[in-house]
Amino acid sequence: MGISFGSINSGLPKDIVQQIVEAEKIPLKQMEARKGKIEDKKALITQLSTLVENMRGELLKNKNARSLREIKVDTGKSNQIAVTADKNVAEPGKHTLSVEQLAQKSSAITNGVEDKDKTYVGVGYIRAVLPDGETKEIYIDEQHANLTGIAKLINEQKELGLKANVIDDGKGGDEPFKLIVSMEDTGDHANAEFPYLYLVDGEVDIFFEENRAARNAKVKLDGFDVELPSNKATDLIPGMTIDLKKAKPGEEIDLQVSEDIEKIGGKFTSLIDNINNVLKFIKDQNSLDEKTDTSRTLGGDLTLTTIESKIRSALFTPIMTDGGPMRMGDIGVTFQRSGLIQLDQAKFEAALAKDYVSVSQVLTGKYSMEGGKVNGFIDNLESTAAQLLNQPSGVLSSRKSGLQSNISIIDRQIANRQRTIEKKEEMLKQKFARLEETISRIKGQGAGLAGMPGAPQA
Repeated sequence: MGISFGSINSGLPKDIVQQIVEAEKIPLKQMEARKGKIEDKKALITQLSTLVENMRGELLKNKNARSLREIKVDTGKSNQIAVTADKNVAEPGKHTLSVEQLAQKSSAITNGVEDKDKTYVGVGYIRAVLPDGETKEIYIDEQHANLTGIAKLINEQKELGLKANVIDDGKGGDEPFKLIVSMEDTGDHANAEFPYLYLVDGEVDIFFEENRAARNAKVKLDGFDVELPSNKATDLIPGMTIDLKKAKPGEEIDLQVSEDIEKIGGKFTSLIDNINNVLKFIKDQNSLDEKTDTSRTLGGDLTLTTIESKIRSALFTPIMTDGGPMRMGDIGVTFQRSGLIQLDQAKFEAALAKDYVSVSQVLTGKYSMEGGKVNGFIDNLESTAAQLLNQPSGVLSSRKSGLQSNISIIDRQIANRQRTIEKKEEMLKQKFARLEETISRIKGQGAGLAGMPGAPQA
């Protein structure tokens, strides 16, 4: 139970201890306010660090010529062939392709039956001679003595490399359902034979009525004959995968491989946006007026000045290319009065189209036999970002650590002050309790004296 004081004995206010303690807490509140301001600055440094990390991440994604590069392929016949290009391997150029024949699988189709599930075709076996010359027999029991059951048995034996399907030939006859058995691979090397389908006691006779041999695809590339084992060519042109799909035999298709200027432009725009996010943060923090509380912001902070200076330095540093020294301004990148970077997209894409190699070297640098790597703009700025973020000596890291150190010092001061106040509060409570007790005893003694015989009467 707490000790309470009243004015009955001492005449002091009831909350005298609370008033004294609150007065002692005034410096504590000042320390809390100072800590809050430092925490606000630390939060802003954390936000700026995140923006620099995002900028560095975008720089790293495009740091070398291969990662920055994008390739596109124009076929003009996209409904006939599909082409994908590996930007790390494919080279710009023009090729002429014509398909003489498409690759196909070894396959066989049976005669038709009335119902794929109910027509009983009998028990027995299917015999196939596989591409390696091995003969395989698939036995058909009574439970699978229909087209659906036979297809299931074949497909369950995956090691054979066979695939079976039941189809409706769509001709509208009384016996529309047929079984197709085929090898999974195309090409001359995957040729198989389906000579026997021996079934007995069935409602109908079932047999292979047509066979197709496997064959390679035959194409002409830039006038030269080439055979392919499948309709998807991965080695025909380095770095390109060509799916022949339904190319028309004999029809020439032009393949135009080129740098994807628009896509590269989009990647560079994203990079500029991330740089501007950092610069805009700096600009906003430095936008001061009479209402700005610089004790809670980074306005005028040396950290901001350092970062902006380093970004400007990276932007204005000339880069040696195969075409001579170039600056970012030569490819459409300039600083504005607002403090932000502006990209002239049209100028940038025009420069790429005119001299892709030089523009690429401005951004990602180049290698020389004499001096090794010559850094480009992205190299310089990424190195700057890495230095800013470096633990523990980077500008941002050390600034954040300094603020955290100040916060920790204030936390210790607050803790010490709180302990002092708590002790003082306990001491005051005990002191005033004794005072109350003393005054109460004195008053009791006075009342006793007043009641004695012969004592003066009021």
